[in-house]
Amino acid sequence: MTWHSGQLAALAAVVAEGSFEGAARALHVTPSAVSQRIRALENTAGTVLVQRTRPAAPTAPGRTLLRLARQVELLGAEAAAELGPAGTPDAAGTTGHPVTVPVAVNADSLATWLMPALAAVDGVCFDVHVADQDRTVDLLPAGAVMAAVTSHREPVQGCTSVPLGLTRYRPAATRSFVDRWFAGGATPAALGAAPMVVFARTDDLQDRWLRAVAHDAGTAVPSPPRHHVPSTREFLAAVRAGMGWGMWGPLPRAGTRFDVLEPADDVVWLSEDTVDVPLYLQQWRLRSTVLDRVTDALREQARRTLPQPT
Repeated sequence: MTWHSGQLAALAAVVAEGSFEGAARALHVTPSAVSQRIRALENTAGTVLVQRTRPAAPTAPGRTLLRLARQVELLGAEAAAELGPAGTPDAAGTTGHPVTVPVAVNADSLATWLMPALAAVDGVCFDVHVADQDRTVDLLPAGAVMAAVTSHREPVQGCTSVPLGLTRYRPAATRSFVDRWFAGGATPAALGAAPMVVFARTDDLQDRWLRAVAHDAGTAVPSPPRHHVPSTREFLAAVRAGMGWGMWGPLPRAGTRFDVLEPADDVVWLSEDTVDVPLYLQQWRLRSTVLDRVTDALREQARRTLPQPT
């Protein structure tokens, strides 16, 4: 079976832009031309590839061809860089048409250490997808991303997995909050009454620490009132504002800093205990100089800034 590169590009654009109209703008063609290419691709595949919803989404067969479309785009860009004269690389080793690499990452990594790593990769555009570190890996087999920062160590089918480091968190609150709620210490009873700041409903960091506290005390796990604040900066701002206590972080490697965590003079630790979440980089098992450069940049930045397991 032969796949037409222009039709695959149309599929990738529809999924990326969320509509046929958006894909047409990205490809500099008419919506009718995009629709014709998708219909032709569906005729070749013998099945529906795109759900005509808002936003448009790939079907299961569409996700298979979406992965192919991403790979064709990536390898095509690398081939163009080796051809002349239009594909001749410049001094930075890039051409005038950089390839786009979609990556998935958790919000805390995006807010702290990730962007300097991506900025170090010349000649590549990035399409960043944000999800919980337990869920970013789900975007790999769907074809939505080529690489994912995830808490899952075992590689998904067709991918490789390499360790990056630890995201380390420590329970913290403002001094005034501690004086009000924890005058007798951060006991299970006090933790059950004091408000808590949680990143999202899938965030388990605070509850992991609460379970450890309850286990050590031999009591039931506290169930405090919760604020849900799904943004790293705003989460930390909520703790600074005294709305509740929360797991402060991610904490950088000794000798480095993350600006998003500063200033923290008004914040104190509730415990010496930390909660560590290992991070891994999973990416498509595809021989690609572009993906190799992205991987090297992410691993190097993580090695410099994240605590490493002993």
